[in-house]
Amino acid sequence: MVFADLLFLFLFLPLCLIFYYSTGNPKFRNWVLIAFSLMFYAWGEPIWIVLLIASSAVDWANSIFIEKHRGTKWAKVGVVFTVVFNLALMATFKYDVFIVDQVNALLGTSFSAPGYALPIGISFYTFHTISYVVDVYRGDIKAQRNFPNFLMYVSLFSSLVAGPIIRYAHVEHEINKRNENIRDFSAGLSRFCIGLFKKVIIANIAAELVKKYMGDAKDPLTMEALAGFSSGEAWLGLFMFAIQIYFDFSAYSDMAIGLGRMFGFHFRENFNYPYISKSISEFWRRWHISLGSIFRDYVYIPLGGNKKRVYFNLFVVWFLTGMWHGASWNFIFWGLYFFIFIALEKAFLQKLLDKAPAFVSHFYALVIIIPGWVIFFFTDTDMLIAYVKKLFSFSAGPQGNMDLMNTITTHLFWLILTIILCMPVYHKVMAWVEKKKKRVTVFDTATIGFNVILIFLCIAQLVGKSYNPFIYFRF
Repeated sequence: MVFADLLFLFLFLPLCLIFYYSTGNPKFRNWVLIAFSLMFYAWGEPIWIVLLIASSAVDWANSIFIEKHRGTKWAKVGVVFTVVFNLALMATFKYDVFIVDQVNALLGTSFSAPGYALPIGISFYTFHTISYVVDVYRGDIKAQRNFPNFLMYVSLFSSLVAGPIIRYAHVEHEINKRNENIRDFSAGLSRFCIGLFKKVIIANIAAELVKKYMGDAKDPLTMEALAGFSSGEAWLGLFMFAIQIYFDFSAYSDMAIGLGRMFGFHFRENFNYPYISKSISEFWRRWHISLGSIFRDYVYIPLGGNKKRVYFNLFVVWFLTGMWHGASWNFIFWGLYFFIFIALEKAFLQKLLDKAPAFVSHFYALVIIIPGWVIFFFTDTDMLIAYVKKLFSFSAGPQGNMDLMNTITTHLFWLILTIILCMPVYHKVMAWVEKKKKRVTVFDTATIGFNVILIFLCIAQLVGKSYNPFIYFRF
C-alpha cells in the first residue's frame, strides 16, 4: 500500500483518523498508531512484521542495558552489538546476492545466495534504531522504558517505508504526549495534499516518459530500442528521471510530514528545493536532508582526523551513501561520482563558485547533478555505458527529432508547472499571503478550497491511470 492509493485515501487513513480521535487518551492513541502501522506494513509482506518487531525488541532492550552500564566497557559492547546486529540484518536481506556475486567473481566459486525478498523500509528503520541506540550511548537522550512507545517510533506508518529518517531525539517529547489541534491538523492535511499532487500529477507523468525513453524495472530498455532514439530523446528521458525521482521522493516526504502533523508529530524537513543549488555540496544539504545528517553525525564526524583525513572521511561517507541506495555497483559509482565533485569543491572549486555569477554556479550544479542520475538509474553496466554514449552522440534518431518535439509540445504546460514547482515560488507566495492576510477565516476557506481541488485532480488521475510507480520503496 502506498499513500497515493485509493485504498489508503478512502479506507485506511479515514479509519485510522476515526479511531485515533475517538478518544483523548494518549496511550490509546499510541496503540491505534501501532496497530494501523503494523497493518500498513503487513499489506506488502506480513511475515516481515516479525522481523520489525523482533529487531525493535532487541534494540529497545539493548538501549536500557547501555544506559544502565553507561561509562563502562559493557556500554561499548552494547552499542557495537546494535550496530553489527542491525547492519547484519540489512546485509542479509539487501546485499546477500551482491556479496555472493562478488565473492564468486573474485574466487571463481559458484556459491548461491538465498535471494531473500527485501523487507520494505529496512534501510530507513535500521537507521532509526541505530541512531537511537547510539544517542542513548552518548547520553544525548534517555532510553525509552516503554516498549510499545518505542515500537510506535520505529513502525510509525507515515515514515516507515520511505522516510524521512526520524531521529528519536526530534520526537522524544511527542511520543508520550502530543498537543493535537485543529491548526496542526489543517496544516498537515494541506501538506499531505501538496505531496499527493506532486506524486500523482508530476512524478507519475514524468515516470511515464521515463518508461518510454529509459524503461523501468518491469520493462527494461533494450539496446534495439535505444538505437531508435535520438540524443535529444535520451536527454529528455534523463531530464524526466531527474524530475521523477525528486517529485516522487519529496512528495512522499511531504505526505509523511503532513500525516505526522495530523497526528501531532512535527517532523523535520527532508527536501529544500535542491535543484536551485549553486554547488554539489549545497545540493546535498538540500536533498534527502535526514540521510545526510545521519551520515554526518554518525560517520563523518566520529571518523575525525586532520584536514588531510577529511577527504578519506568524505570517501567513506559517499561510498556508504551509494551502498545505502542499493546493492549494485552503479549505486556505488553514483556515490563516488558526487564524492569527486564535493572533494573538488572543498579543495578549491567552492571559492571559484562563490565568486562566479549566480547563474554560472547554478548551471554548473545542474550540469553535474542531472547526468549523475543516469548512473543511478541503470543497474546494467552495459546499458549504462550505451545510454551515456547516446547522450553525448548528439545524433538524430531514425525519425529525426519529430517525436521529441511532439512530446515536448504535448506536455508543455506540465513542463512549465514542473519547473516552477522546482523553485520556492509557492513557498514565497504562501509566506507573503500569511504575512498580508487580514482575515484568517477567508484564508482558511481558500486553503480548504485549494486542498479540495488538489484532491479532485489527484483522484481523477488515479482513477484514470494505473501506472503508479514508487522509486524509494526498493530502498
